[in-house]
Amino acid sequence: MMRDNAGLIVAARREAFASQQRHAPVDYRQANKTQSQKGLSTRFLFECAQKLEMKPLTSATAAILFHRFFREISDTEYDPYMIACSCLYLAGKIKEDKVRKRDIINVAHNTINRGAQPLDPCDEYWAMWDSIVQAELFIARVLKFDMTIVHPHKYMLHYMKSLQDLFGAKEWHSMPVARTAASFLQDFHHSPKVLDYKPAHIAVCCLALAFQVYGIEVPLSDEAEDSVQWYTVFCNDLTREKHWEIVESIMEAYAIESAGNEK
Repeated sequence: MMRDNAGLIVAARREAFASQQRHAPVDYRQANKTQSQKGLSTRFLFECAQKLEMKPLTSATAAILFHRFFREISDTEYDPYMIACSCLYLAGKIKEDKVRKRDIINVAHNTINRGAQPLDPCDEYWAMWDSIVQAELFIARVLKFDMTIVHPHKYMLHYMKSLQDLFGAKEWHSMPVARTAASFLQDFHHSPKVLDYKPAHIAVCCLALAFQVYGIEVPLSDEAEDSVQWYTVFCNDLTREKHWEIVESIMEAYAIESAGNEK
């Protein structure tokens, strides 16, 4: 397990300050021919969500549905990009952040075919329309119609409020911890490992990683016993070993992304 690993901190700094470079345009058609689709389909999902101006919680919901679906179904059987489109449409309904199927179709088509004009009603357009409708019902059936999702976001908001009170509002708002932790949380949804951990644990680990990135110590930490971490106030069942396991999983999501860009 990593502890105060300099490589981890350097990697985290790189990801915290270079998000725009990380999200440079991808030729999904060419990438599909030359490399595994691992990581690309979720990147496609989030790129489309951003273009559709979906709320962060809606895109996170779509990602959770996508990862749950492919936990149940072999990813070689179905087009992951079309499943991603259906998850976006379904998530919009769940979070009442609805978008029209027409907009999803045109955004998806333009994202895969860079520079393409919006599709007029034609065979390709109606084929995508039917695929989204059919995949929506199929996803729901595979997930046994269980669309309940407990997001880490709500825990993070509560934790941030408590930490703000501890640091003081002025000092808290002067630090980039909240923004960086939120970025780590959203980016972790690119990885299917986001399903493996408790939402509360993910939230606190994103905050802990942000504190580590900037070398910020939580007030009164030095007053606690060596065996007690500041985050046990929020999650008394989060062990130090599990904490570092989750942190490593968060950073692995960036490693997958970097490997995809190098190919």
